[in-house]
Amino acid sequence: MTKSLSEKVLFLFDLDGVFYKGKENRVKLGGSKIIESLRTRQKKIFILTNDSTDSIATIRSRLGEFDIDVSPHEILSSARLTAEFLRSRFGRVKYYLIGESGLEDELRSFGHTRTKGESADCVIVGLDRELTYEKLDHAVRLVRGGSSIVATHAAKLYMYRNGPALATGPVVKAIEFASGKRAITIGKPASPMFKMALDKAGCTPKETVMVGDQIETDILGASKLGIDSVLVTSGVDKTAGKFKVIVTIPNVDDLANFLV
Repeated sequence: MTKSLSEKVLFLFDLDGVFYKGKENRVKLGGSKIIESLRTRQKKIFILTNDSTDSIATIRSRLGEFDIDVSPHEILSSARLTAEFLRSRFGRVKYYLIGESGLEDELRSFGHTRTKGESADCVIVGLDRELTYEKLDHAVRLVRGGSSIVATHAAKLYMYRNGPALATGPVVKAIEFASGKRAITIGKPASPMFKMALDKAGCTPKETVMVGDQIETDILGASKLGIDSVLVTSGVDKTAGKFKVIVTIPNVDDLANFLV
């Protein structure tokens, strides 16, 4: 089964729990060896991250500090893809933000305008570590008044320095429950992020493999589109459970051993 890895053209990698863990004072887990190995074999690479707190430039800089060499166009974050999706679907929008500065930077770069008032085309939801009841209540009132909900992703957890931590999904669920309206979701395990990666790479699902640490985001999201997966146990999940993966490895750099 592992022989099929050498036949893959496109390698998709999760970020938190695979290359590093933690939002502040990040700890490197691996990545330098496998990226170099894939470059040697002229494989295509994308990082698919639900991280909505950082801009592409910030993510690339932090990977560079760990000697993980990726270009800006190889990083597909939920923040960037949310901004890109909004522009392609609705044009420039006026939005109310539950999120942090990295998400705002990406939205602004695509011409979207933030509002704190009583009118917004969309309520954009990302990870917000300064979330308050007031923010949530205002978001719900806007949605009940006609605004759409656009979620960067709806995952339950992400890999923090000391273990799994609350992610964006529970916040999205709260707004959906209170407003009675469903969110448009961009990041894993929803399909848009995977489809955008395939389109940008010009590859089919069968030519692609997803390398991640979470069953409910990385593995489930990939399987919906027929993309094979590799589970890395340095993050949230330690076993694949009912899901079939090509291989389970303790560290992302161990993947290089299967590229024969």
